[in-house]
Amino acid sequence: MDQPKPKIGVGYRVGMLTVVSATPQRRQSYTVWQCRCDCGGEILLDTRALQRGSVQNCGCQKRVVAPGARDLTGQRFGKLVCIEPTEKRGPGGGVYWRCQCDCGNECLAPVLQLTHGKKTSCGCVGHPPRKDWIGKRVGALTVIAYDGKRNDTHFWRCRCDCGNETVVAQSTLLHGHTQSCGCLKKSLYKENFQQVDSTNVSMLESRLRGRTYSTNKSGYNGVYYDRRRGKWVAAITFKRKNYYLGAYADIMDAVKARRKGEEMYEDFLDWYYAEYRKGREKAVV
Repeated sequence: MDQPKPKIGVGYRVGMLTVVSATPQRRQSYTVWQCRCDCGGEILLDTRALQRGSVQNCGCQKRVVAPGARDLTGQRFGKLVCIEPTEKRGPGGGVYWRCQCDCGNECLAPVLQLTHGKKTSCGCVGHPPRKDWIGKRVGALTVIAYDGKRNDTHFWRCRCDCGNETVVAQSTLLHGHTQSCGCLKKSLYKENFQQVDSTNVSMLESRLRGRTYSTNKSGYNGVYYDRRRGKWVAAITFKRKNYYLGAYADIMDAVKARRKGEEMYEDFLDWYYAEYRKGREKAVV
């Protein structure tokens, strides 16, 4: 049978603390009391904390484990060794323990996470020591300096082989997800799509082979129906400029105008095949 909770009032003692007076403050509907420690210090505690006896001094001495609570002092959980309980409580009232990690850092850990094996380090597991990353290369990046920790993630300043600097999360470096300042992606894009003189060569070639966009409704590139005028319009885009090729009552007349306009594509591709690719072949040799 559970023992009745003690009635808290002026003069109540727990450990080295004596309740002096009630304050107008509330913590989750619990009265907050001003308490004086035997050392002369003072501390504010709510009714629930006093009834549990989880805090027994103002902090002048090592915190004492509350009667009936599990004492984890000195116990190891993974890389963590429990030092002492704290005043912090979780949503369910669980005690947070101050722990020393093998890496040298301290952290607070909920008792249930420790005992259930969910908390085994201060967060350093999976994050190599900072000094190990200086000078490390990932792709075209060389780590040159630590850039701080934000939202539990380490960031590093890196210099790219192209000369630019960028800040990268340690996790993306660790898994190789980031390998340049972005210049490699731009280079790959140009290589894949053969971007020359503001013109996408691959797209020109596909258009001349008769491939159309999925949004095309006429079945012909550069030909669409203008409902306002009731005619078929032919148009073409080249080097980021739009060219109007006329409006026609017969769709095939619009198609002929479009194909006539595509001669500028053919002239450009002839130059590209003769000059640009030849230059690339020389560079490879």
